[in-house]
Amino acid sequence: MLSTKRFDYVSFDQVHLHPSVANHRPLNEAKVAHYAEDILRNGLLEPIVVWERNPGEFYLVGGFHRHNAIRRIRSQNPGYFDRVDVRVVHGELDEIQALNLKLNADRLDARITDYFDAIIFMANANWDKNRIARFLDKNVAWIEDILRYAPGMDSRVRRLLENGEISWAKAKAICKTALAVPAGQERAAVDAALAALRTPEEKAPRALTYRTAAKRLKARKEAFRVNGDDVLALLQVLRGKNASPETVERVRAAFPGLLDPATES
Repeated sequence: MLSTKRFDYVSFDQVHLHPSVANHRPLNEAKVAHYAEDILRNGLLEPIVVWERNPGEFYLVGGFHRHNAIRRIRSQNPGYFDRVDVRVVHGELDEIQALNLKLNADRLDARITDYFDAIIFMANANWDKNRIARFLDKNVAWIEDILRYAPGMDSRVRRLLENGEISWAKAKAICKTALAVPAGQERAAVDAALAALRTPEEKAPRALTYRTAAKRLKARKEAFRVNGDDVLALLQVLRGKNASPETVERVRAAFPGLLDPATES
């Protein structure tokens, strides 16, 4: 079971990289430089996370940028940070890999796509959805959506989602469209959905605005003879939403000249 064994102060050279536990984004050199400057000035304020596979055998799990920053400091300042503060964790390899993915995904700048690999990995390691949700502090429905749509998501859709060009709701809608068409037509469905994103939908002009209606009613001298349904139709037209052609025609008949005045001062 995954757990924190202790906080410790160990030799930097004792912390190694495990071939199955890695940083899942390319190292950001600017971030490494920032950490190096900050750690050199203020010390290592947040321990790096290490897995003690065997007594005295440590592998890096979380804090790859800080680890590289310290390596940079040591290359320029021999004798600095010979020992570092660590949080020592214990668990099976699949739990350590899941923790590594979680720590990568839990950054403040994390995107939903940063969770995809972690959740798929945990599911493939036979973690049930409730366990994954508890581990990541997310709800089960969110986990279910990712497990349903992320594995088969078109790479173009994922790229748009990663870059923040579409929302998760829009990405799911495209995936649902692809799953709803006959087998073999999935790519064509995604092509059409992406083409629709690139072509802004033209909005139909509003039949009548509140300002125009007020102006025309003020200029009108005679009264209208209308019922409640006529007034309701007028309100729907003024809202500019869900006004069917029948509703517009009802307003045109009940309020002559309101939609199509012969003249307007």
